[in-house]
Amino acid sequence: MATATASTRAAAPEAALSWLKKNYPAVVQSLADLVAVPSISTDGAHQKEIDQTGSLTCELMRKAGLQNVELLRSDGSNPYAYGEWLGAPGKPTVFLYAHHDVQPVAGFEEQWQSPPWELTRRAGRLFGRGSADDKGAISAQLGAIAAYLQSEGQLPVNVKMLVEGEEEIGSKNLVGFFKEHKKKIQSDVIVVCDTGNIDTGFPALTYSLRGIVEVRVDVESAKLPVHSGTAGGLLADAALALNVILSRLYWKHGKLPIPGFYERVRTLTAKERKTFQALPGDTDKWRKELGVLPGVAFATAKNTHPYEQTWRLPSATVIVQEASSMKNKSNQVLPRASAVVSCRIVPDQEPKEVFRQLHDLLTADPPWGVKVKVEQNGPPVKWWMTDPNGPAFEAALKAMRDGYNKEPFPIGCGGTIGFVGPLADLFGGAPALLFGIEDPKSNAHAPNESLHEGDFRKLMASLVHLFANLASLPDGKVK
Repeated sequence: MATATASTRAAAPEAALSWLKKNYPAVVQSLADLVAVPSISTDGAHQKEIDQTGSLTCELMRKAGLQNVELLRSDGSNPYAYGEWLGAPGKPTVFLYAHHDVQPVAGFEEQWQSPPWELTRRAGRLFGRGSADDKGAISAQLGAIAAYLQSEGQLPVNVKMLVEGEEEIGSKNLVGFFKEHKKKIQSDVIVVCDTGNIDTGFPALTYSLRGIVEVRVDVESAKLPVHSGTAGGLLADAALALNVILSRLYWKHGKLPIPGFYERVRTLTAKERKTFQALPGDTDKWRKELGVLPGVAFATAKNTHPYEQTWRLPSATVIVQEASSMKNKSNQVLPRASAVVSCRIVPDQEPKEVFRQLHDLLTADPPWGVKVKVEQNGPPVKWWMTDPNGPAFEAALKAMRDGYNKEPFPIGCGGTIGFVGPLADLFGGAPALLFGIEDPKSNAHAPNESLHEGDFRKLMASLVHLFANLASLPDGKVK
């Protein structure tokens, strides 16, 4: 195919969109190939598979038409797949991010309705581990790239694509990788497809993310477990003491009872509050999607909208608790118990302050005088928030409008993507565009993870429009 340069002729989105429709089965097959590899990063037992998906992603990049494709590592990290196309002089450079590692399925295999490592089409959805989080994003981004390069021989913008293999374990090497390869990855706009839409068919552009502060709580009352017939009622029960301590986090339907916790929390603007309340969704639907049991109430603070609660207010969750084993239970008074408390933090909370507030609350006045240790459990991640206005955001909203044929929503997200803020800063304040790929039924990290096929198609179409819209900005100014 003869390749026209971007300086002589603009790549046509119509031709790219037509290519997508014709070649959709091939895009789905690329996703199936990725899903087939159990690239689990959380247990340390699947390094071979993680290496395999890194290499496979490189193969798919080359097939799509990206150049200078290579597998990179940083400080002993899992592999990063990198590829680029820089044939649009004078046009913006778009940095595309996705990740090829996934969550495990161990312990929940019986709840899967189809094999987790076999992409399965059912009721208009594609089921499989990683189908939505985040291998679907790899296929969607490469689909949009291939749609231009295979139909027109060129992209309307420059593209640099990075797919990492450590997102599910906190992207612990990613910021270091960014700094190490700053010149290679330097771009004008960041595009991430690892967030969610309000609902199926309702496109969303995420402009805020919660951060995370995680602490480990260890309680110790004695050196050894003791027969409960001998010491029951005499020896301090470490498990019970731990739960008394954790109960201090119980907020009923108010605020978390952590002194100083809300002092820095940024108040919603009147416009944001109005927007949140106008978004689609209702209590019955949310209860069904979340699997809430009959008679169990939401824990939301009174007069607080669920979107405000999960996007712009902090939370505290006990994500693991351990004192003994149900399988190995014995009539003993337990001398040690541990838990991990995960706090989602919001603008403008400071992670160091949040840790200190948690530490002071959980270590004060221990039951029976048990020994309590509260330590940071992994590095904290700061919240991120941006102003969803300006040329790049307008280009993204228009792209979604054209891709979905529906008005998009600027929304918040209760989850955490820690690299977005640091990367935007590294790029000199580059706009970060977070496109939704999941919907409330996607079940990311859970059994029967899936991707809605209609939204998959519409996301790729939106990316095709985005490339064209960014290329059309006057003087290439994205902010």
